[in-house]
Order: sequence, then C-alpha cells, then structure tokens
Amino acid sequence: MAHYVYCLRCRDDTIYTGYTTDVDRRVREHDAGEGAKYTQGRTPVELCHVESFDSKSAALSREHEVKSLSRAEKERLIGDRSG
Repeated sequence: MAHYVYCLRCRDDTIYTGYTTDVDRRVREHDAGEGAKYTQGRTPVELCHVESFDSKSAALSREHEVKSLSRAEKERLIGDRSG
C-alpha cells in the first residue's frame, strides 16, 4: 500500500498539507467539507503537490517536515503560480 503526503491550495490561497492512502478520495472529502477542520470553509481546494512513500512512518515524517516549512518554502516545493 502506498502512503501519500499532499498539499492543497485552498480558496483563500492558503496551503494545507496532509497524509492519506487515497489522494483522490481525500481531496473529494475536503471539497465536501468532510476533510480536516482547517479546510472546512476554505473550499474548493486544488491538489497542488503529492509525494509517495512505501511506509506510513516515512510519509508521516515527511508530512511533519512539509508542515514545518515557511510559506515561501512551501511555494517553492509546489511550484509558485504567482509568476
């Protein structure tokens, strides 16, 4: 089973980072308001970055790393769309 770390760009242009084993399902849950409390009220969300890992522990470790990045570092990671 694959484990994923993903980033979503929310309607208010904030970036949410999470962990899942099914990216498509998780994005649908976020858009339906059933995802993390953070994304509720910030929909629709756009999937903007995904990384795959062989183990849950590796994915959760990476999730923590990404969540610790500054906004500018997250933008570089996902590719800055602002030009």
